[in-house]
Amino acid sequence: MSTIVETIKNDLTDAIENDKLVLPTLPEAALQVREIAESDDSSIADLVKVISNDTALSARLIRVCNSPLFRGSRAIENLNMAVSRLGMAYTSNLAMGLAMEQMFQATSDMIDKRLRATWQTSTEVAGICHVLAQHYTRLKPDQATLAGLVHLIGVLPILRYVEDSDVQVTSIMLDNIIEELHPRIGSLILKKWDFPAELQSVPEEYINFQRQAPSADYADLVMVANLQLVAGSEHPWTELDWKTISAFDRLGLDPDIDMSEEEDLNAEMEAAMALLQ
Repeated sequence: MSTIVETIKNDLTDAIENDKLVLPTLPEAALQVREIAESDDSSIADLVKVISNDTALSARLIRVCNSPLFRGSRAIENLNMAVSRLGMAYTSNLAMGLAMEQMFQATSDMIDKRLRATWQTSTEVAGICHVLAQHYTRLKPDQATLAGLVHLIGVLPILRYVEDSDVQVTSIMLDNIIEELHPRIGSLILKKWDFPAELQSVPEEYINFQRQAPSADYADLVMVANLQLVAGSEHPWTELDWKTISAFDRLGLDPDIDMSEEEDLNAEMEAAMALLQ
């Protein structure tokens, strides 16, 4: 292991232990949306007002509503109709998730590519989570989507650190650092952001392939979605014996079935992923 990698890991670990790691803050739009969604006396109109300040976000929510996942009998033409159809909880979780995309950008080319790739994976996992939650669980598809969008959030401070400290690392070194540290950092961030407890544990739990849980939860969804995403590739996870991963059982899924070959499911997953990108 190179000494640079060890140094970076030690620096980051020390920063975590001493509460000195600079954690990202939730974007303003996400904070406002959450505040409204959690307040008892706010209405759909209040939510529409905040979201309408962000034209890109508004356009995406309208697009989500007109997608195959939600399409009703009539086309949704404006934000008011969109929020009414999706409901407050769904709208706020989706808006929060999508508002985070702006955090995944950097100035240096290598880090920027990394951040964009991380966001890309997050949106793909979130799309699969949405569909799995809807078909196989009683979990909320909006929370499932959010779980997918934030499961790699711990990668952000690592990449920021590397960008700011101007150290020269190779892609393989970076993989190594991220793999070891992102889960713990991710859970710290979600705690800081006051996310629900069942989402805070996702970054650490989704790679714990031997985990046991009383019933299917958001970490199970994110785990299976990630496995689904690498199925058929050269990824090391494809070499695990998926039959020993109890998350599949809890979701009532057969680990041998490639979901991308189930036409209806696959069409929904494609739709869900496209929405978030």
